Amino acid sequence: MIALLNAYRYRMLIPVNRTTRVLAGLTAALLLALVWAAASGALGISPWEVLRGQEDPFSVQVWWQLRLPRLLLGVAVGAMLAGSGAAMQGLFRNPLADPTLLGLASGAGLFVAVWIVLFQDSGAGSLYGQFAAGFLGALCVCLIGFGIAKRQGGGSAAVMTLLLAGLAINTLAGAGGGVLAFIASDEQLRQLSLWGMGTLTNALWRTTALALVLIAAALWLLMRSARELDLLQLGEATAHAAGLDASHLKRRVVIATSLGVGICVALTGVIGFLGLLVPHCLRLWLGPGHRLLLPASMLGGALLLVVADTLARTVAAPAEIPVGLLTSLLGGPYFLYLLMRRNRAC
Repeated sequence: MIALLNAYRYRMLIPVNRTTRVLAGLTAALLLALVWAAASGALGISPWEVLRGQEDPFSVQVWWQLRLPRLLLGVAVGAMLAGSGAAMQGLFRNPLADPTLLGLASGAGLFVAVWIVLFQDSGAGSLYGQFAAGFLGALCVCLIGFGIAKRQGGGSAAVMTLLLAGLAINTLAGAGGGVLAFIASDEQLRQLSLWGMGTLTNALWRTTALALVLIAAALWLLMRSARELDLLQLGEATAHAAGLDASHLKRRVVIATSLGVGICVALTGVIGFLGLLVPHCLRLWLGPGHRLLLPASMLGGALLLVVADTLARTVAAPAEIPVGLLTSLLGGPYFLYLLMRRNRAC
């Protein structure tokens, strides 16, 4: 027991100067990406001219009412998806855990689609209902995945079962979405089609402000779990002997992940593979300590989504590519690479 705890301290202790350098570097890269994104788009607008009051009124309106909330939403969604991926990988002790692969995003998307087609009304209640539907969908799928992992008891069999369960949930959600598309009106069908591919076009202050508050709360809950996630990597029995309440940790991570992912999907649709790609790469670089890995993943996810969304807005301007397509094109091959590498290691 003492040897294990000493190993934990050795592996998880991160020098302060290294932590500062990593987080400062990621923060600087994110700020540079935000400056680039703020000035890029179908309509070229200089943020400096806007702040100095030297742009024309139309450009000022576009920048403040459309581009700025979109940037903030991109930062929040990227941080949430990557942070939840890092937390789930630590919770399940599975490097392939990801809100998309395990079906959380699809479950949330199905519940939101049901709300849009069957229950959506006008006014603020529609927004709150959409957020609640996303949260409930992600929570249901997360509880299913957690039950499967507990029944399997860990190991490679549990990893494969989780992936197969995620595949089944994604398939069922796709079938449910097809049924909803069949009965939807033309207006609802257009909304579902664009939203389903993953996009930040719904970033208006009315929707973004509430989402930022809820996502910030979810990120705070995940950050509070960093030390406990480090202990959990030693196994539940050892972590319990060190004073960890594993059930409380699991409830906190499940609720935070379900809330954050549900809100993200409700607003942006399914933006895949951020929760796998970013934390997995950073884990290889920074090690398994979640006190650095979690904030680094959040910054890295925000950086990647801001860059991807800027490319989506500018590559085919004035047309716009759904950002979810870009992240899937990037994450899909990487996931296949991870599977092949795991097979060679077995």
